[in-house]
Amino acid sequence: MAEVPFAFRYAEIKEKDSREIVLLRGNGCKWRRCRFCDYHTDFSRDAEANYQLNHRVLRQVTGKYGKLEVINSGSFCDLDEQTVKEILAVAKEKQISTMYFESHWLHRQLIPAWRERFAQQGITLRMKIGVETFDGLFRESYLVKGMGQATPEEIAENFDQVCLLQGLPGQSKESMLADISIGLKYFKRVCINIMVANTMPIMPDPRVIKIFEEEIYPLYRDDPRVDILLNNTDFGVGV
Repeated sequence: MAEVPFAFRYAEIKEKDSREIVLLRGNGCKWRRCRFCDYHTDFSRDAEANYQLNHRVLRQVTGKYGKLEVINSGSFCDLDEQTVKEILAVAKEKQISTMYFESHWLHRQLIPAWRERFAQQGITLRMKIGVETFDGLFRESYLVKGMGQATPEEIAENFDQVCLLQGLPGQSKESMLADISIGLKYFKRVCINIMVANTMPIMPDPRVIKIFEEEIYPLYRDDPRVDILLNNTDFGVGV
């Protein structure tokens, strides 16, 4: 994935859990081994350049929903300190009380301090993680996610929401339903992402996607706790 243009870095999510969303730029995902993901190419080691871009994006936030999701093609801790201060300033100015960030499993030990920092400003943090599937063997041997055999209970100690990746070779109706069921049992929300072809080796399986669209999508389409992205840009950000 090439660097995302400025025009595709801010959007509103108007359905279900209504919120604003911004796609900022950080210094890069520290894992970068997932066999399905090339989002990490949207990064820069130039902290000042990142801040200048992020400042412009954050200026678009209105606070109309009181909730803001911040993603950056990596983890929350990949953002420079100037950007973090800007996020806090915007949240205060726009009276945002709930914020959503993402993190790789590698950084879970940093989350409590991050929650506390935002709580001091009256902001509730919701942390998201891309687990892709709760089948640890599939997740690590095929997707190379970097989470070991972490269980749902262990993941839920630091994370509030999970992202699942479906439409993959080897998945079935039963395995996809099982992942969604586990996600809803242990976490506040689930975001289902349907695999889209990119520059990485793993390709979407049209047969599995058809099963999802015909037999699973109707079950969760209207579930207020489930976001479904049939395309990876359905939230309005990214390319």
